[in-house]
Amino acid sequence: MIAVLQRVSSARVLVDDAPIGSIQKGILVFAAALRGDAEKDADALAGRIVEYRIFPDAAGKMNCSVLEAGGAILVVSQFTLAADGEKGRRPSFDRAAPPDDGRALFDRLVLTLRSYRASVETGRFGAEMRVEIVNEGPATFVLERPSSRMKST
Repeated sequence: MIAVLQRVSSARVLVDDAPIGSIQKGILVFAAALRGDAEKDADALAGRIVEYRIFPDAAGKMNCSVLEAGGAILVVSQFTLAADGEKGRRPSFDRAAPPDDGRALFDRLVLTLRSYRASVETGRFGAEMRVEIVNEGPATFVLERPSSRMKST
């Protein structure tokens, strides 16, 4: 799985102009499942998200997790993160998990995040969404599980 995390002071997701999820201070997570991903990958990614130290401590250093900072998490499915743009002028989505697998892994990611007692809101899997954010920093991070996909060969 791959996720893009953005530290936000507020974020909300709308479907058909109706808000379906919103948070104040916290993390906006765009997430995509890749072919071959399993529940253990969703679980590991959830653990990284809640423990990732991207919020400032009393000294202003990025040293606190979203839980330590008292923040919330908004998770939005975004299969386009699986795009491969290495060839041509049009992205390939061959790396993306099939929709049913992607939905199951997205749901597992959300369930596991909630198991950490995090306040979690979501977008709607497969829907056309509008996401409104106020990015703090800006601070944006990419996490991928399993991490071996990111290593050079």
